[in-house]
Amino acid sequence: MQNSKNYHDELNKQNIIRLRSLMEELPGFCRQFFRGIEQTTATRTRLAYAYDLGVFFEFLHRKNPALSATSIPEFPLSLLDRISKTDIEEYLEYLSYYTKDGVEYTNDERGKHRKLASLRTFYNYFFKDEQIRTNPAALVSMPKLHDKEIIRLDPNEVAVLLDQVEDGSKMTKSQLRFHEKTKVRDLALLTLLLGTGIRVSECVGLDLDDVDFDNLAIRIRRKGGYEDTVYFGEEVESALHAYREQRLHMLPESGHENAFFLSLQNRRMAVRSVEKLVKKYASLVTTTKRITPHKLRSTYGTNLYQETGDIYLVADVLGHKDVNTTRKHYAAMKDENKRKAARTVKLREP
Repeated sequence: MQNSKNYHDELNKQNIIRLRSLMEELPGFCRQFFRGIEQTTATRTRLAYAYDLGVFFEFLHRKNPALSATSIPEFPLSLLDRISKTDIEEYLEYLSYYTKDGVEYTNDERGKHRKLASLRTFYNYFFKDEQIRTNPAALVSMPKLHDKEIIRLDPNEVAVLLDQVEDGSKMTKSQLRFHEKTKVRDLALLTLLLGTGIRVSECVGLDLDDVDFDNLAIRIRRKGGYEDTVYFGEEVESALHAYREQRLHMLPESGHENAFFLSLQNRRMAVRSVEKLVKKYASLVTTTKRITPHKLRSTYGTNLYQETGDIYLVADVLGHKDVNTTRKHYAAMKDENKRKAARTVKLREP
């Protein structure tokens, strides 16, 4: 029998294949950069760098008359020393709106922030290696990021959402046809996301032997590639156990034997499938909030922070290596804690 595909290894392989394809479109000296950071970055990070650098060199090719006659793969390393701080500031302005092959692209402050961060890492690599004399990317200020409102489900909306997964009372006839086949799986999947705060990629990457019912825990592969153990409560246990009983009677496609969550085609569920699933059920609960799997993660993080007030615990459970990442997302919840403090202290007995 063919060995079951490890989700994360398969994803890494696809990223590497895509990265090699993108490097064909980048200047030749970029290969050295990607080799140099291979041991310290995940494949998805290097892939993101490749996309961002592609936009930068495309900008130079289109907007710089001296470079328009040279194909991008033939750009020399010496080009980096000819780029000025002004060129990079013009690049950030270009990112606000541009078109390519008839498709329009825009970048908000976060998109510009990420692309400048990629360019800084790129320049810093060659500058530290003393292959270039200048580092103009370091001279450009990072775009200011404004706090985004945390979009999440309220407790009553969570209850209604899970009720809809169980009974489907608000579904169309077309939706109900599939609902009977998938409701046990869908309830397990959504309860797991809402009850642990794991990422959607961590969820679809689960294998059967990653779920430990004796210790009420799952073993997942975090962003960055390291393994972690996440514990779950009785509600998650009940939903997962019900689906596992059903799952063990399914006949997976070859290569998907170990996958915990299976699609109707008996293949490991994809991230996109879970995104569509969440959107479908969330639309039955709220029309004013755009709920994604990441918003379910925010819902869990918010509930945990409200219950404990412990930002370090929230960071640990969500798998944030830097607590500042967590604080940035949940700092707004401090106001509620302050209100609780104001209500707690009594100056006079009533």
